[in-house]
Amino acid sequence: MPATKEVKCVSDDCELDMFENHYTYDIADDHTVADLSCPLCGGSELEEIEL
Repeated sequence: MPATKEVKCVSDDCELDMFENHYTYDIADDHTVADLSCPLCGGSELEEIEL
């Protein structure tokens, strides 16, 4: 099963509390949350939610 990460935007100006990022099997090994941007505000202040 491909990886899924839960991510939250920590920008004070953003109202998005969390989103899920679903990956395919061919995602690069060095891909991290730092490569993503918030789908609501477009910012890069993201943190992975550890379960």
